Amino acid sequence: MGFQHLFQDYVSALEQLFDDIVVTGTDDELFASGYLRGHFDLVVAQLELHEQADAAAIMPAVRQSVEQAKHELSPTDMAHIQALLQRLASVAVPAAEPVQQ
Repeated sequence: MGFQHLFQDYVSALEQLFDDIVVTGTDDELFASGYLRGHFDLVVAQLELHEQADAAAIMPAVRQSVEQAKHELSPTDMAHIQALLQRLASVAVPAAEPVQQ
Protein backbone atom coordinates (compact mmCIF):
# COMPACT_ATOMS: atom_id res chain seq x y z
CA MET A 1 0.00 0.00 0.00
CA GLY A 2 1.56 3.32 -1.06
CA PHE A 3 1.87 6.45 1.02
CA GLN A 4 -0.65 8.28 -1.19
CA HIS A 5 -3.20 5.56 -0.47
CA LEU A 6 -2.48 5.73 3.28
CA PHE A 7 -2.84 9.51 3.13
CA GLN A 8 -6.20 9.27 1.38
CA ASP A 9 -7.43 6.59 3.82
CA TYR A 10 -6.52 8.81 6.77
CA VAL A 11 -8.10 11.89 5.20
CA SER A 12 -11.27 9.86 4.58
CA ALA A 13 -11.37 8.65 8.19
CA LEU A 14 -11.04 12.20 9.51
CA GLU A 15 -13.64 13.48 7.04
CA GLN A 16 -16.02 10.79 8.29
CA LEU A 17 -15.58 12.06 11.85
CA PHE A 18 -16.41 15.59 10.67
CA ASP A 19 -19.46 14.26 8.79
CA ASP A 20 -20.65 12.30 11.84
CA ILE A 21 -20.52 15.47 13.96
CA VAL A 22 -22.80 17.23 11.47
CA VAL A 23 -25.38 14.50 12.08
CA THR A 24 -25.02 13.96 15.84
CA GLY A 25 -23.10 16.91 17.25
CA THR A 26 -24.16 19.57 19.70
CA ASP A 27 -24.17 23.23 18.65
CA ASP A 28 -20.70 23.65 20.16
CA GLU A 29 -19.41 20.55 18.36
CA LEU A 30 -20.89 21.82 15.09
CA PHE A 31 -19.12 25.14 15.54
CA ALA A 32 -15.80 23.44 16.34
CA SER A 33 -16.25 21.01 13.47
CA GLY A 34 -16.94 23.77 10.95
CA TYR A 35 -14.02 25.83 12.18
CA LEU A 36 -11.59 22.91 12.16
CA ARG A 37 -12.85 21.58 8.85
CA GLY A 38 -11.67 24.77 7.19
CA HIS A 39 -8.19 24.39 8.69
CA PHE A 40 -8.17 20.67 7.88
CA ASP A 41 -9.18 21.16 4.24
CA LEU A 42 -6.54 23.86 3.79
CA VAL A 43 -3.81 21.69 5.33
CA VAL A 44 -4.73 18.67 3.19
CA ALA A 45 -4.77 20.79 0.04
CA GLN A 46 -1.39 22.32 0.87
CA LEU A 47 0.18 18.93 1.58
CA GLU A 48 -1.16 17.54 -1.69
CA LEU A 49 -0.05 20.63 -3.62
CA HIS A 50 3.48 20.31 -2.30
CA GLU A 51 3.44 16.54 -2.90
CA GLN A 52 3.88 15.87 0.82
CA ALA A 53 1.05 13.38 1.18
CA ASP A 54 2.18 12.09 4.58
CA ALA A 55 -0.71 11.10 6.85
CA ALA A 56 1.43 11.76 9.95
CA ALA A 57 1.86 15.40 8.88
CA ILE A 58 -1.84 16.25 8.90
CA MET A 59 -2.64 16.70 12.59
CA PRO A 60 0.55 18.62 13.50
CA ALA A 61 -0.15 20.99 10.59
CA VAL A 62 -3.80 21.43 11.65
CA ARG A 63 -2.70 22.18 15.23
CA GLN A 64 -0.17 24.71 13.95
CA SER A 65 -2.80 26.36 11.76
CA VAL A 66 -5.21 26.65 14.69
CA GLU A 67 -2.44 27.96 16.94
CA GLN A 68 -1.67 30.72 14.44
CA ALA A 69 -5.35 31.74 14.34
CA LYS A 70 -6.19 31.33 18.05
CA HIS A 71 -6.52 35.09 18.48
CA GLU A 72 -9.80 34.76 16.53
CA LEU A 73 -11.36 32.57 19.22
CA SER A 74 -12.78 33.14 22.65
CA PRO A 75 -11.41 30.92 25.43
CA THR A 76 -14.67 28.95 25.41
CA ASP A 77 -14.53 28.42 21.66
CA MET A 78 -10.88 27.41 21.91
CA ALA A 79 -11.82 24.79 24.51
CA HIS A 80 -14.34 23.28 22.07
CA ILE A 81 -11.72 23.36 19.30
CA GLN A 82 -9.16 21.65 21.54
CA ALA A 83 -11.67 18.94 22.51
CA LEU A 84 -12.36 18.18 18.85
CA LEU A 85 -8.64 18.20 18.05
CA GLN A 86 -8.27 15.49 20.68
CA ARG A 87 -11.00 13.43 19.02
CA LEU A 88 -9.36 13.86 15.63
CA ALA A 89 -5.98 12.89 17.08
CA SER A 90 -7.50 9.67 18.41
CA VAL A 91 -8.02 8.46 14.84
CA ALA A 92 -5.03 6.21 14.23
CA VAL A 93 -2.64 7.20 11.48
CA PRO A 94 -2.35 4.22 9.13
CA ALA A 95 1.09 2.68 8.93
CA ALA A 96 2.74 1.45 5.79
CA GLU A 97 2.97 -2.30 5.61
CA PRO A 98 6.52 -3.61 5.38
CA VAL A 99 7.57 -4.68 1.94
CA GLN A 100 7.93 -8.45 1.78
CA GLN A 101 10.92 -9.81 -0.08
